[in-house]
Amino acid sequence: MDGNRRWAREQNLPVFEGHRRGYEKLKKVASWCKTASVRNLIVYAFSTENWYRTKQEVSFLMDLFRELLFKDTNWLKKENIKIKFVGQIERLALDIQQGIQRLEEQTKNGAQALYVAISYGGRAEILHALKKITCEKTPEEIQAIDEKEFSRYLWTQGMPDPDLIIRTSGENRLSNFLPWQSVYSELFFCKTFWPAFAKEDFLVILEQYNNRQRRKGR
Repeated sequence: MDGNRRWAREQNLPVFEGHRRGYEKLKKVASWCKTASVRNLIVYAFSTENWYRTKQEVSFLMDLFRELLFKDTNWLKKENIKIKFVGQIERLALDIQQGIQRLEEQTKNGAQALYVAISYGGRAEILHALKKITCEKTPEEIQAIDEKEFSRYLWTQGMPDPDLIIRTSGENRLSNFLPWQSVYSELFFCKTFWPAFAKEDFLVILEQYNNRQRRKGR
């Protein structure tokens, strides 16, 4: 979900307003996915690199997460959405960690899954998995690990690999997003900034996806 700040500058609005509009757009896109029978949605909300932004911006983004955790729970229940947070949860403030645990429990029976990547970095995820494996398994067991078993040690365990990845704002790279899980994902790079991403853009991408052949090397 890229381009919040640039969108705000184009609109002569404060940068933080771009993030707020981006959050509102997330709720709309989740609804579009439900209508289109997309059962799993993962959004890259806050990266490991985002911690290096200004304290004021990081604080504002954390308050947006608190809004999701403590104020918008009725929206999730109304839409029958199961939410799961993936990333370095231990780096977050204690109240956010507790809110995540509570909200995941409250929505666990939802029919549609929303995964929120927060303090997430693909390389950090793989390193975390490797360290956990070496702590839990013997050298012989490590030798026997296959891709399916390795995936169980990732933060995204239980989440299907994405069929389709969309990045907004005109950047043509994945920027440390799901390097293990995206090896056979179809990639779409949209020039539109995230707050301006429209339902028409979404439907066009779905149509193009349906016309692609996915052989996965076979």
